Amino acid sequence: MSDLRSAVKAKMPLTMGETIALAKEHNTRVVDVVLVENEISTGLPREELLNRVMDEYAHNLKAVELGVTEGNSFLLGNVASQLREKGPGVCFKEEFLDKALMYTVGAEIGNHCIGMRPCAGTGDSCPYTGYIRAMMDTGVDAKTIAEIAALMLKIGGLFRVGKVTTGCNMEGFGAGSACVAAATVALEGGTPEQMEKAMVLAMSPTIGVPCTPRVLVPALCTTHVGGAILIGMYAARICMAVDMNVNVPFDVMLSMASLVHVASAKNIVPTVVEYMEPFFQRTAAVESLVSQEVRDAEKKQIEETLKKAGEISKKLAEGAGNVLSTFGDAVVGGSSQAVGSPTNCGRIAHELLNEGEKVRKITVELYPELFARRTINIPGVLMGAVYGASTADHEMYEKAVDMVKADGVEVEIVEGHEPSIQKVTLVTDQGNTVQVDSLNRGGGRLVLRNAVPSLEKAQEAAKRLGIVVVQ
Repeated sequence: MSDLRSAVKAKMPLTMGETIALAKEHNTRVVDVVLVENEISTGLPREELLNRVMDEYAHNLKAVELGVTEGNSFLLGNVASQLREKGPGVCFKEEFLDKALMYTVGAEIGNHCIGMRPCAGTGDSCPYTGYIRAMMDTGVDAKTIAEIAALMLKIGGLFRVGKVTTGCNMEGFGAGSACVAAATVALEGGTPEQMEKAMVLAMSPTIGVPCTPRVLVPALCTTHVGGAILIGMYAARICMAVDMNVNVPFDVMLSMASLVHVASAKNIVPTVVEYMEPFFQRTAAVESLVSQEVRDAEKKQIEETLKKAGEISKKLAEGAGNVLSTFGDAVVGGSSQAVGSPTNCGRIAHELLNEGEKVRKITVELYPELFARRTINIPGVLMGAVYGASTADHEMYEKAVDMVKADGVEVEIVEGHEPSIQKVTLVTDQGNTVQVDSLNRGGGRLVLRNAVPSLEKAQEAAKRLGIVVVQ
């Protein structure tokens, strides 16, 4: 332990990546590294440190108790006490999971009654405290509870620094998911490597998610914050059950999340506010302090928003078709957007070749996201454009790159910078040029913008092939 102490002291303050690396190097638990770092920074012996950690949660545990008993929230009512009255197994048959969810909802209600001590925000304090209370209820020993409570505070503290604006991505959902994943691995005896993988997996669905919908709209908060319990526990258990290849370091995921968090606040939150504001819970007392002119303007804006929402919904319905024409063709490569749509662009180009012509050169232009994912989409584009294979041809997908090389086809892959662009240009052995200029859409669909020899022929080709072309 003295060697560990020296190593920790030399690198303080520790990132989670460094914390996990030290746990691996010294063949110890991640929790031990966290505790050693805090023993050094606080000057407290471990037993006292753990006692003080639980003191940090005292108010929040009180809020949980209130939430599952007589507490009542202006957004969530008394749903936690209803769950408690129904007994265990209301949502899930696993006792620990069900209790963790119930107590997390209880924490949210308690937060609206007496407040919660915030970490990155009060949102992530809810799953932290709900998880701890579930451990208390299911017979976990006090020392283990305190250790895991400290682990969550270590991780939560990183999110607390990273959260600089609005965003559940760095609070209840994002921070909560990562902490619950780590806590579950620690509680169930997983390895440091499994913990890092689990935190990365748990964070992934939370990147960019705003918290605005749950601020004033009834009920939405439950799936944001409760989702942290579900995703965190699932990520932990799958990483402990199987050898999954997760190659993103946690420090990289957290760094990215902190930057996306700011972008989300600027670019996503305004739209969320616009469409959720009609459903914000308001109180007559506060509204009486706002001028009638302002309230009238807000009412008009809300009416316009609801009208726009109705128009958008109708367009979606008109484009959806019937239930027998919903699925597109199968797509190999794992993504109908990253593989299916560019492959279909290539298939259309192949259809425009004259009979008997062979491709001698192919140029593929892909917008940055698709260019970065070229490992999975280029085989598809090549098999579609050079050989006319469908998106479902898994055998051709596996050998397309080798076939193109063997056939002496020159391949040029270009990073385009126009949003959604995917353009395929073919030069044949007869010196002719074929080109399809399209925009990527999910589900294997695309927008046809231009084509050589003609856009009309490209549209006819898409129709023959059953490729969905959208506006």
